[in-house]
Amino acid sequence: MLGAPHPVLSAVAEPVDPGDPEVVAAAADLLATLRRTPATTGLAAPQIGLSWRLIAFDAARHPRSRSWAGETVLVNPRLAGAADWDEGREGCASIPGLTADVRRATRITVHGHLPGSGETVTIEADAVEARCIQHQLDHLDGLLFLDRVPGALSLHRKLHTCDA
Repeated sequence: MLGAPHPVLSAVAEPVDPGDPEVVAAAADLLATLRRTPATTGLAAPQIGLSWRLIAFDAARHPRSRSWAGETVLVNPRLAGAADWDEGREGCASIPGLTADVRRATRITVHGHLPGSGETVTIEADAVEARCIQHQLDHLDGLLFLDRVPGALSLHRKLHTCDA
């Protein structure tokens, strides 16, 4: 897992072919890494050193989750709709020990493709799952949650493992 300030984390990730065997293998690796990373609800390919538009998430891992698409890997995901903005606490596996209050939509629609088949999927998410997906989409655009923090008063030391 790459940590900030690694340059891959600040680069815009490239779109990829969901049927490419390397992308399918990377999707499996991303999901395996997520499964091995306790208290983490999502990961993006840049966090494992690949500047590709690929994310994995599983909101069921969070105690305050409401919607749940299951263990999901999306290739070339894009935000199609966002509503009901609110502040919430976030952390990141690439920035251990810190959390921050970040303003994000609490309801979203995201489109993407499944690795392997390339099947188009649409996911409607809310609460923690919506926050997690937006956080991963930021990674694909070279942004960290700290880039969305308005000031130092929004930062917190991570005190427990149930932060998003």
